Parts: sequence; structure tokens; C-alpha cells
Amino acid sequence: MSGFVEKPEPIQVPGLVHLHTGKVRELYRNEAGDLVMVASDRISAYDWVLPTEIPDKGRVLTQLSVWWFDQLADLLPNHVLSTDLPEGAPADWAGRTLVCKSLNMVPVECVARGYLTGSGLAEYNESRTVCGLALPHGLVDGSELPAPIFTPATKAAVGEHDENVSYEEVARQVGAETAAQLRQATLAAYSRARDIARDRGIILADTKFEFGYDGDSLVIADEVLTPDSSRFWPADQWEPGRAQPSYDKQFVRDWLTSAESGWDRRSEQPPPALPQQVVDATRAKYVEAYERLTGIPWS
Repeated sequence: MSGFVEKPEPIQVPGLVHLHTGKVRELYRNEAGDLVMVASDRISAYDWVLPTEIPDKGRVLTQLSVWWFDQLADLLPNHVLSTDLPEGAPADWAGRTLVCKSLNMVPVECVARGYLTGSGLAEYNESRTVCGLALPHGLVDGSELPAPIFTPATKAAVGEHDENVSYEEVARQVGAETAAQLRQATLAAYSRARDIARDRGIILADTKFEFGYDGDSLVIADEVLTPDSSRFWPADQWEPGRAQPSYDKQFVRDWLTSAESGWDRRSEQPPPALPQQVVDATRAKYVEAYERLTGIPWS
């Protein structure tokens, strides 16, 4: 069992219809038929959405996504129509709200990996493959791959694991032409972002994208290249053969699995609230990632 420890009641705004509560975002539709995405300060770990929020996280994710959409604009169109606050929305939605095109979404998590870690490492250790792609012998946690690879996954409901699948399975589900477009777009966006991050002293180990169609055009959607959807490592501390320090929620994961938390992730009990020092350290990591990548001071 997993999911929300305490599922929030969505805020009702005149002129907006609430559609969905995700792990991090609330999704609405406005009277024009556009989607309104509001990033909360919620944080998830081990398939649970925790009861403690991380201040500014929703704004960091939104502002970083907007910055990355601009960096990728010549490669791929994106779904953002406006960053203006919808009329009647609460003031604290400012900076964490996007008005977006309603797309025909492709039900595939489009993952690109340039380095071996996480679920990819676990599969590699068993079979020397990731999503059915054969990799060289001798790779370890944190190894750079010979070239970036497309390792898709199926989208899972809140509280469920995304499941890695082969490219052939994606082609079977969405068609060969769409699968080829997804792979090409994913690797192109990853390669651009990897090079930008590298110039700023950060390794983009892997990331996931979501795409939809606006008519016949493939459009990048949701969020992009944030610490929630990507593994960012400080380049000057990269050392294959161990877990890498990262700009993400590792402080949260480490505390939850420590004796101090008193929580057993194998049980069906929900995780406890986070202590203030973990909240502060996690917020600082998200802000540092934003500042190092964009070069813009957080305010």
C-alpha cells in the first residue's frame, strides 16, 4: 500500500474545473479549454506523498521548467501558453502556475540515460541490459554510458511504480512511427540539456520527459529537467563505483530509511513527518540546482 499520507482537498477557483490531483501538481481546465497546472510544495519518496511540504519547491520546479522550455524551444515546441495567474486564483499560486495547451498525451514515460544508476543499474547487474538494450561489461554505479540511451517506462498511478519497458513494447503500444518520434525527441532534448548542464558544472545523469500531440505536432509537456524528473550530480564530485551526491530529494530518502525516522518502508504504514533540518536541507538543494543551472539568483 502507498499513495498520499494525507490527500489534500483541491482549491476551488471560479472558472476553473479541477481535473486531477497528482503527486506534486493540481490540474484544472479553464473556460477556454486550456489546462492550468499548479505545482505544489508536496514531495514524494518510496511511492508515498509525504505529509511535510518543502517551501518554494513548487515555484522552483515551475520556474526551472519554464527556463528549460526556452533552452529547448528550437528543438521542440512546448505546451506553455502563459505563466500569468488565472483570474480569481489565490495569490500563492503566483510563480507555480502554468496555463498550457490541452494535448493528446502519449502514455509513455520517455526516459533518457547518459549514466548508469537507479533502476537501470539494477537491471544491468542482472542481465547486462537496460530496457532490453545490451551494454558493455564492467560498468558500475555512476558509469558514463558509451552513448545516451532511450529507456522508456509505462506511466503508473499515484502509489505505483513506473515499469521499464522495451522500445519494441512502446512501438507495439503507440505505433512504430510515434515510438521513433519519441526516441528521437527524447535523445535530442537530453543531449542539449546535458551539454548545457555540463557547462555549469552539473552532470545530467538521466531524465524523463512526457509528450503529447497538438494535431500532428509532437509537443513536450508537463515539467522538464527539474530535480523531480532528473538526476543532477555535481561534476566535481563524480566518482563511478558509488552512489553520487545529487541535487534532489536524497536527504528525504536517507532520513526515511534511517533509524531516526523509525519507519519501515516494507511495512504498509505511512511515513512520518519530516524534521525541520531535512526540510531546510532539501529546499536548499532545489534552490541550488535552480541557481547553478540558470545563473539566476533565487528570490
